[in-house]
Amino acid sequence: MKKLVSLLLAMACMLSLVACGGKGAKQITSLDDLEGAKIGVQLGTTGDIYATDDYGDENIERYNKGAEAVQALKQGKIDAVIIDNEPAKAFVAENEGLKILETAYTEEQYAHAFKQGGELKEQFNKAIKELKEDGTFDAIVAYYIEGKGEAYKSPEGIEYKGKLVMATNAEFPPYEYYENEVIVGIDVDLARAIGDKLGYEIEIADMAFDSIIPAVKAGKADFAAAGLTITEDRLKEVDFADSYYTGVQVVIVNK
Repeated sequence: MKKLVSLLLAMACMLSLVACGGKGAKQITSLDDLEGAKIGVQLGTTGDIYATDDYGDENIERYNKGAEAVQALKQGKIDAVIIDNEPAKAFVAENEGLKILETAYTEEQYAHAFKQGGELKEQFNKAIKELKEDGTFDAIVAYYIEGKGEAYKSPEGIEYKGKLVMATNAEFPPYEYYENEVIVGIDVDLARAIGDKLGYEIEIADMAFDSIIPAVKAGKADFAAAGLTITEDRLKEVDFADSYYTGVQVVIVNK
């Protein structure tokens, strides 16, 4: 009887990999295999936008957090996840049985977003240029991506003339994420370094990703930094400073 039960379970696994193997119904080994696959994305991200354009809305499953999409992949509810390369590395390192396809899905330019018509954009451009020239930006990236050096620390003696509210979604390591209940990351340290240059203290407002641009447009936040990509549609709603980083969208799949 036990052998019969085992045989039936094995047959069930073969018929439904979702139930027993934790893997999607379609094996993805290249970008070509994404056609007709069920793809997970974080709601409102460029991964969402590009994947919808390329593969159709009917093939896209949207999640509020990238981590939720990854869990759905492990559970066999979807076949792949499209997300930024650096968060993808973190998710794969934390979840056995996943891998990143060798071929990148697309490249994109990250930048800070502002309410249209304001003066803050040009001030940020000047500060970012200076931080890149003096090595501060490279040091921030090296700390969060390569584990080298230390997190950014504000110089002593700064007298702030006010504060700037930064809208973000702290579910996107190493750009913004929680560590010991504090939001840290590349975007956070860069914002603070910019604030120090301009004489502003930075206040972080964590929110759903698709709420970020509306918050900036409504004046509830002074700027946005969330691995935010410059797109034609977004340029109709907000102004972008110069790009500070080139991101890469990749595909996470089951091994």
